[in-house]
Amino acid sequence: MNHLSKAAFAAFLTIPAAGFAQQSIPLTVASSHPTTIPWVGMIQTHFMAETDRLLAENGNYAIDWQEAFGGTLYRANATLTSVEEGITDIGWVFSYLEGAKMPLSQVTAYTPFATSNVPVQLDVMRQLYEENDAFRNEWEQYNIVMLGMTASDSYDLYTKTPVNTLADLQGMRISAPGVLGTWLRGTGANAVDGALTTFYTDIQTGVSDGVLSLALGALPTRIYEVAPYVTRVQMGTVFSGGVAINRDIWETLPEEVQQAMLEAGDYYSRAHAQDMMDRPEVAIEQIATLGADQNPPVTISEMDPAERQAWVDALPDLAGEWVAENAGRGLPADAFLAAYMDGLRAGGENPARDWSGN
Repeated sequence: MNHLSKAAFAAFLTIPAAGFAQQSIPLTVASSHPTTIPWVGMIQTHFMAETDRLLAENGNYAIDWQEAFGGTLYRANATLTSVEEGITDIGWVFSYLEGAKMPLSQVTAYTPFATSNVPVQLDVMRQLYEENDAFRNEWEQYNIVMLGMTASDSYDLYTKTPVNTLADLQGMRISAPGVLGTWLRGTGANAVDGALTTFYTDIQTGVSDGVLSLALGALPTRIYEVAPYVTRVQMGTVFSGGVAINRDIWETLPEEVQQAMLEAGDYYSRAHAQDMMDRPEVAIEQIATLGADQNPPVTISEMDPAERQAWVDALPDLAGEWVAENAGRGLPADAFLAAYMDGLRAGGENPARDWSGN
């Protein structure tokens, strides 16, 4: 046996017997946000961990995860294109920032006061993804496959002075992120475009008198220090996007791996949804504790139900405007809106306003 033959034979002997070989699949998983953000951290602790657990049951495959969280590969303005183009194999797509490319995904931003129940909202959005061709195509046309969905916690008011009635908002300048400024229309308040990174300074410098924000955003950015009056309005949660995989990569994966990722994505979505119900209440308690000794101290109150309904009734037909805009683009926005609202009611929700008119 010549040297080459001996080497080849030796290599052959090192190959494990059929049925016992485990294939390692390298995949990059990334996000624009750090893992300290709850739904990003849960990509590690829930989606990745559950995928590993499911694959370990048979032992045929294992994922060699290459992690690039916290904007290592791309920023928040490139979450969609980065998965689409394969800059990352798997990533969190922030669809809320993709209004032009993903218009149907914005339905929750134009239906305030519809629900603050994240598990129900994400169940409805998942059902729509599975059954509504236009919505599914809105994602899949960008060479991606949805694995798991995400949403925010509910929006409240953080202000420099107390807001006990709707009339107290008259003339106030309230910072809000993007399209959510429309939630102030009809209240007498003036929306100021802003983000979590600008809210504190905007209030401190007098650019605004308060913000529409989330407990999970207000706590780490210490908004309560400059806006100590927290009015629990429960304006609603918004669908924000989801974990997706590049389709070209997806199609190279064995069916067993695909199935494990789909199951892990569903597990991730449900765990995240419940986390968005539990964690904000803990954050509110922390805000109250941390702000107890400041001057003025943090004051947390619930908006009177009648005043909240007055706010709801004062809003213009935001959803109708959204439908009209997207109908002009040839999208079935009217039917999609109706399906969304019907889904919420079927899930036991009682929207404060029927945005679909049904």
